[in-house]
Amino acid sequence: MSIVKINALTVPDEQREVLEQRFASRAGAVESSDGFEWFELLRPIEGTDQYLVYTRWRSEEDFQAWMEGPMKAAHQGGGDRPKPAASGSQVWSFEVVQQAAPKKA
Repeated sequence: MSIVKINALTVPDEQREVLEQRFASRAGAVESSDGFEWFELLRPIEGTDQYLVYTRWRSEEDFQAWMEGPMKAAHQGGGDRPKPAASGSQVWSFEVVQQAAPKKA
């Protein structure tokens, strides 16, 4: 089954809009990667300052290939890169062991 990677980003209130704009401007950056299955950016509603970046992959190998290729290239660059919107980050890894979809009527 698939694997899920969740990047928990600590984002101060004044940086929320910046983070969301940066993700919006990168639309399409991961969608064509081999083994990519799903992406969601989750905004906190209450009780936390952590955004969750949810990605789902066919395999760990597909995720690692993206990390070492397109992801690495996107995060490298010259000294003119903007300051990160997040003040901290943790990556959580999961295997999908059960799943369900809505029943068709």
